[in-house]
Amino acid sequence: MSYEAGIGVMGTKVGMMTHFMPDGRAIPVTVIGFHEGNIVTQVKTEPTDGYNAVQVGYLRVRDTKLTKPELGHLNKIGTIPMRHLQEFRLVSVDGFELSQRLNVEDIFKVGDLVDVSGKSIGKGFQGGIKRHNFKRGPMTHGSKSHRQLGSIGAGTTPGRVYPGKKMPGRMGFQKTKIRKLEIIKIDPELRAVLVKGAVPGKRGNLLRITPAKIVGKNIPKN
Repeated sequence: MSYEAGIGVMGTKVGMMTHFMPDGRAIPVTVIGFHEGNIVTQVKTEPTDGYNAVQVGYLRVRDTKLTKPELGHLNKIGTIPMRHLQEFRLVSVDGFELSQRLNVEDIFKVGDLVDVSGKSIGKGFQGGIKRHNFKRGPMTHGSKSHRQLGSIGAGTTPGRVYPGKKMPGRMGFQKTKIRKLEIIKIDPELRAVLVKGAVPGKRGNLLRITPAKIVGKNIPKN
């Protein structure tokens, strides 16, 4: 598990829009909203847990939506029931306290670069051309191999298909990270952030926003 460049937050994808800069440029931005949450639920340290990390909860839900172990974990620190719990592994966890609320405007500022990760949009079962960018066969001159996969290996030797062979299958709905996106605007009243470019997933998707990793600058080289 790698270190984060700093503490991050969780948000919800609202959608995309066009934002006009002061100089007149029109740029595509993604609007990320923040529901109730982003509260520190656990602080892990090297002596007790073997590594330093901060666990953060996000998205308030009814008590009936959580299991008893999940409720017990949150009730122990006296916080609200939250759907999502994620860890941010840090070099140092000094300054973090239980039930501490993390505000976006206190962590990030306009112009910062962030890494945004989430589940990509699911495409369902797709063929080799769409899933792996394979070339198709000739469409004319008597060819009967158009979009078929073709050979998937030799015959008697090895007598099997090698693991990891690129073949048709489920595409999308995988954890994806988009790196070094610029923060264009932060609106504390609307509890929203505008990020330049696109982020993974559809509207309503859970996103994890952390400071962009720059090796040797904000994270150690080793």
